[in-house]
Amino acid sequence: MFYYLFNYLNKNYSIPGAGVFQYISFRMAMAVITSLLVTTVFGRRLIDYLRFKQVGETVRNLGLEGQMQKAGTPTMGGIIIILGILIPTLLFAKLSNIYVIMMLVTTIWLGAIGFLDDYIKVFRKNKEGLAGKFKIIGQVGLALYIGFTMYGNPDIIIRQEVKANNLSDVPVHFHMRGNVPVLTQDVRSTKTTMPFYKNNEFDYGKVLKFIGAKTNHYSLLVFMFFVIVIITAISNGANITDGIDGLATGTSAIIGVTLAILAYVSGNEIIADYLNIMYIPNSGELVIFAGAFVGACVGFLWYNAYPAQVFMGDTGSLAIGGIIAVFAIMIRKELMVPLLCGIFLIENLSVIIQVGWFKYTRKRFGTGRRVFLLAPLHHHYQKKGFHESKIVTRFWIIGILLAIMTIVTLKLR
Repeated sequence: MFYYLFNYLNKNYSIPGAGVFQYISFRMAMAVITSLLVTTVFGRRLIDYLRFKQVGETVRNLGLEGQMQKAGTPTMGGIIIILGILIPTLLFAKLSNIYVIMMLVTTIWLGAIGFLDDYIKVFRKNKEGLAGKFKIIGQVGLALYIGFTMYGNPDIIIRQEVKANNLSDVPVHFHMRGNVPVLTQDVRSTKTTMPFYKNNEFDYGKVLKFIGAKTNHYSLLVFMFFVIVIITAISNGANITDGIDGLATGTSAIIGVTLAILAYVSGNEIIADYLNIMYIPNSGELVIFAGAFVGACVGFLWYNAYPAQVFMGDTGSLAIGGIIAVFAIMIRKELMVPLLCGIFLIENLSVIIQVGWFKYTRKRFGTGRRVFLLAPLHHHYQKKGFHESKIVTRFWIIGILLAIMTIVTLKLR
């Protein structure tokens, strides 16, 4: 909104300073600041309102130290995060940008699913909340929207090098790389970034090349499969990770900073060419959204850090997980998600391993056995006597290391 307003003022009235809104870095900084203000100032009022309405968390006794003291803590605080994302994005981003539109849809879509789940738990007094199959249907529905849009929208393109004898009707871009002239064209493509792979690029259309020459006909199916798996896995992973104070929020902030860096270098032609990575025109606008996302997570952490004054509930956890997944897909870094979101992945796997092993041993030996003292993994360490704050801090440190490794992989080929 402000981008269009100040752009109009700058063009028609030459107001000093209005042109600063043309810079992504400035608008990202403003998005972070605005998001922090929204979440901290509005967050305090929402927490008081939730407490007044007795919208408290129902705690299932797992025998963890200090667990029952959290009963009655206001939940559905994910509303704070969603507002902290939406308001700055609407104010400072280019709302005509297809990437921004898709991120706004993702935030509202998954936020609504999570809100419905929390509403059923809190107001309908149904501890199970929204049935799992409906959550999956909602996540798959979003994945289908994202997949089809990424595959078919003409504004979603990448810029790739071409040789003079392979030029198509698409306009040609020319620049110098040192003393070498380089020709590039903007094309719709199913390519993505894959670490530890030659050139760091991978084409979904080649996954099924073993079936014959017409593999491009199946590239959409392969791409859609990956999109569905990534969105559902990361969204549910964030939901599972949100089990102790500040864990999911802080981890998501670390991931958000990393995605902002990746979006900036991928959306800047000069830096992308210097790093020899995929340049994605118009994707730089996602940096504003990423700034709002990080600001919202950090602002919410003000109240969510131990001892938590509010929980995000599924309203927040489903949304932040889906946002991370969709954001990575848009900047074509989704195959780096298992590394970047390693905390979410480990938490997910710990539950799968625990449940799978218990069922297997019960069937084979008559008595179910456990791999972990309690799943997900953070509860295992709680059972071992670690304090919540120590667990969260160490998980954050691991998250930072994974984030650094993710950025480094851009140059490992």
